[in-house]
Amino acid sequence: MSTVAADAESLSSFLPESDEPVNILLVDDQPENLVALEAILDPLGQHLLLAESGRDALRMLLTHDVAVILLDVKMPGLDGFETAELVRQRERSRNTPIIFLTAAAPSHAMARQGYAVGAVDYLVKPAVPEFVRSKVAVFVELAKATRLLQRQTELLRRQEHEARELADQRAEALAELEQKNRELESFSYAVSHDLRAPLRRIDGFGRALVETSGAALDDEGRRFLDRIRQSTGQMMELIDGMLHLARVTRTDLRSWPVDLSELAADVLRQLALAEPEREVETVVRPAMMAEGDPRVLRMLLENLLGNAWKFTGGRTPARIEFGVLSAHTEPVYFIRDNGVGFDMTYASRLFTPFQRLHASDAFPGTGIGLATSQRIVQRHGGRIWLEAVVDAGTTAYFTLAQPGRRSGDAAAGQAP
Repeated sequence: MSTVAADAESLSSFLPESDEPVNILLVDDQPENLVALEAILDPLGQHLLLAESGRDALRMLLTHDVAVILLDVKMPGLDGFETAELVRQRERSRNTPIIFLTAAAPSHAMARQGYAVGAVDYLVKPAVPEFVRSKVAVFVELAKATRLLQRQTELLRRQEHEARELADQRAEALAELEQKNRELESFSYAVSHDLRAPLRRIDGFGRALVETSGAALDDEGRRFLDRIRQSTGQMMELIDGMLHLARVTRTDLRSWPVDLSELAADVLRQLALAEPEREVETVVRPAMMAEGDPRVLRMLLENLLGNAWKFTGGRTPARIEFGVLSAHTEPVYFIRDNGVGFDMTYASRLFTPFQRLHASDAFPGTGIGLATSQRIVQRHGGRIWLEAVVDAGTTAYFTLAQPGRRSGDAAAGQAP
């Protein structure tokens, strides 16, 4: 059930029906007068409470809320004015309308006395039935409207209380989740960092064994030793990727104007220096400016341009382009290559750590780079998504929040 439907159901169960009857109190020491009033007011379809004295009326008001009181002035014991004064002294009936019934036209003195104790009107006996019904009907509808407003107010107060409780629970759960995330990140960072030392020793001893005793090993022994060093290198690369991901999550970002074109050109120069034998055509649009943390944005470009460089490894000629589009008034940056691409059926797996769409023997890697890239873009208030065609290349798109528009992590992984 939706929240709106649930609120509607709660409201309908809590509020009265529009035709729910109210109580009308008739007070007269003459039974025949009460019978006459009953006959006049019965067509209104409300509950009629009958009292033959002021004391009976006060007892009824202890347990009943009434919309209006029709009160005879001349009664033995407590007369109408005395009864009205006691009615007004009680919190429950303090604001209940009182219409006085009198056998003669009220004098000025009687009117002043009646209004002083809270009368809203006088009716002269014998009263005209239509006149009585019309006056009483006004107070009946007023009582219904007041009761409806009171119950609506109570419902809103209850909903407000529940909303505050829910907000407090959510805030507490969020704080607990953030604390657990920080503990998990600290644990992951510490474990990854501590794993580097023994791996370096393994690689160092392997290299020393090759240098000092490599000639004494047969072909199978050297192959085993190469496998050990290769696996150690892969493990070191994996740990570096985990450290990068943890660092991106933990570090405080600085916001500066960043020339993405200059960063990208430098990253591509470093890739070319590492593989000088490759011929790769690179195109970088000049003067693409953004705002963010230069260190972290460089890591983003290293991941995305590194992927483009890697997956164009078998292309002749290979081509990598870094540019920008304008969409929905915000710049959309893209890195396009003519590499192997991938099947978009599996695009949902791209940003999951350790998920790979290509065989590791064909294209080495850890499967952490895109997850790290997504987190970088999220922390800069943007989105990232990829589009590809098998054997026809890949385009990575990303946005970054514009100055003054960043509002924390944004949803990522989907095209706008």
